[in-house]
Amino acid sequence: MSEQLHSVSEHLLRELAPQVLGAVIRRFHDFADAEDAVQEALLAASVQWPREGVPDNPRGWLIQVACRRMTDQIRSESARRRRETAVAEELERLAPVSEIDTHLGQDDTLILLFMCCHPALSQSSAIALTLRAVGGLTTAEIAKAFLVPEATMAQRISRAKQSIKSSAAPFRLPTDPEQAQRLSAVLHVLYLIFNEGYVASVGSQVQRLELSSEAIRLTRALHSGVPENAEVGGLLALMLLTNARRKARTGPNEEMIPLAKQDRRLWDQSEISEGIALVTAALSKGSISAYQLQAAIAAVHAEAATVEETDWPQILTLYELLKRMSDNPMVALNHAVAAAMVRGPVAGLTLLLELDQDGRLAGHHRLDAVRGYLLEMSGDPAGAIAHYKLAAERTNSLPERNYLLTQIARLGHNIP
Repeated sequence: MSEQLHSVSEHLLRELAPQVLGAVIRRFHDFADAEDAVQEALLAASVQWPREGVPDNPRGWLIQVACRRMTDQIRSESARRRRETAVAEELERLAPVSEIDTHLGQDDTLILLFMCCHPALSQSSAIALTLRAVGGLTTAEIAKAFLVPEATMAQRISRAKQSIKSSAAPFRLPTDPEQAQRLSAVLHVLYLIFNEGYVASVGSQVQRLELSSEAIRLTRALHSGVPENAEVGGLLALMLLTNARRKARTGPNEEMIPLAKQDRRLWDQSEISEGIALVTAALSKGSISAYQLQAAIAAVHAEAATVEETDWPQILTLYELLKRMSDNPMVALNHAVAAAMVRGPVAGLTLLLELDQDGRLAGHHRLDAVRGYLLEMSGDPAGAIAHYKLAAERTNSLPERNYLLTQIARLGHNIP
C-alpha cells in the first residue's frame, strides 16, 4: 500500500510542480528563487505524503510550503530585522497565501508557459526555459533535444531566468497581440515536450507518459482558446495521431517494437479519428505549417490497416514538402527513409551522405541507426551491424540500446 501511495504521490507532484511554480512566481516575481522554493516544497511532500497521506488540497499545500520558504528567505537575506518583518508583512497584506488561487480550478501552468516565452528571450532560450519550468525536463534532456552540450544549455537556462526577472513581467496571460507574438515559441515548446515524452532520450523507459500527456493537455487548452488557428490544430492532430500508437510501441518487458511490427489493433482509434478530423480541418484553412504536414504523414500511417498498405509515395511527397519548409535535420533523416521505401535503399543511403555534412547530426545515434537499417535493406548485413553498433554506443536510451543490440545479434546469426 505504501509503495502504491508513493507512486501516486510522485505522479501528482510532477503534475502539480509547474502550477505551484506559477503561483509562487506570481506572488514573489522571482523566477530562480521561486524554483528553489518549489523544489524544497516538492522534497518535503515526497517525504511526508507517503507517510502521512496526500492532503485534501495538495496544490494548496505545496504553495503554502513554498511561500513560507520564500518568506523565510526574504527575512534571512534582509540586512535589518525591522525591514525584514515589514517586507514579509507587506507581501502578506498585498497577497495573502490563502488568496493565491490554491484551488484546483486555476491553471497557472498555461500562464507560466506564455511567461517563459517572453519576447525578452530568444526563441531557443524561451523553449529551453519552458521545458525546464513547465515540462520538468533535466538540463541534459533539453541539451539533447537541442543537439548542444549540456554546459551550453545550463548557461542558456540561467540567462533566461535572469532575463525574466529583470523584465519584471507580470504573471498573467498575455493579451491577444502578445499571444500571437509568442505562439510560435509556445508551439515549439509543446512539440519538444511531447517528443521527449513519446521517445525518451535518456533512461530506462521508451516513453514518459507524464510529459506527452501534459503536452497534449496544454495543446488542447491552446486549441480551445484559438480553435480557428490551423497551426495549433495541426500540432494537436500530430500529437494525437502519434500518441495513438503508444500501447503498441513496447512489449511486456518494455522492449521497443518498431512501427512495421506493431499490432495495429492496439492503436487508439478514438485518438486517430480525432486527429484525422483535426488535420483535415487544419489543411482546409489554406495556410500550411510544418505541424500540419507532419500530422498528415501520421494520418497516412494511421489509415493503413497493415504495414503493406502504407502509402509510401504519399508520405514521400509530404516529406519533400516538409523538407522545403523546415531546416530540421531529423526531417531530412525521415525523408531519406521514405525515399528508400519508394525508390529503394540506395536512394535513401545517397541522401544520408548529404546529412554527414550537417554538424548538428555529427555523432548522433539516429543517423547511424537509419544507415544501419538501410544497409540491411540493401543486403549488407556486415555494414548494418557496424552502424547498429555505433548507434548503440551513442544512444542514452536503454531500450533503444537493447533494441539495437537485438538487431546486431539477429543479423550476426545470418552471416556465414
